[in-house]
Amino acid sequence: MSSPTPAFEPLRITVVDNEACHFCEDAQRALATLAASYPLAVDTVAVRSEAGQALMARHRAPMSPLVLLDGTFFSSGRLPRRKLEKLLKSRYGDAPSTASAARGANHG
Repeated sequence: MSSPTPAFEPLRITVVDNEACHFCEDAQRALATLAASYPLAVDTVAVRSEAGQALMARHRAPMSPLVLLDGTFFSSGRLPRRKLEKLLKSRYGDAPSTASAARGANHG
C-alpha cells in the first residue's frame, strides 16, 4: 500500500498578506509555530504586488490574508488554526517530531 502523500513532503502554503494587518501577523506567527512540528513550505506574497492582486482576484478573497494550501483556497481573513491543525494531523499524523520520538521509544 502506498500513501498519496510521502510522509514528510512539505505542505506548500502561500500567504497573500498586507502590511499592518493584524490577521496577517497572527497567521504568520501561527504558521511559524506549526512549521516547528510539521513540514511546511511557506511563501509570502504581498497583496499589493501583481502576483498578490492576481491571487486575491482569482480566489475572490474579501480580505487578507489569503491562505492557499498546495495552491487551493484554504481561508481568507483570520486563519482557522484548529481547522489547519486538523488537516495537518490527518495528512501527517501526530507532529512528525513527536511521532519519530514515539517510534524510537517503542523500538528500544
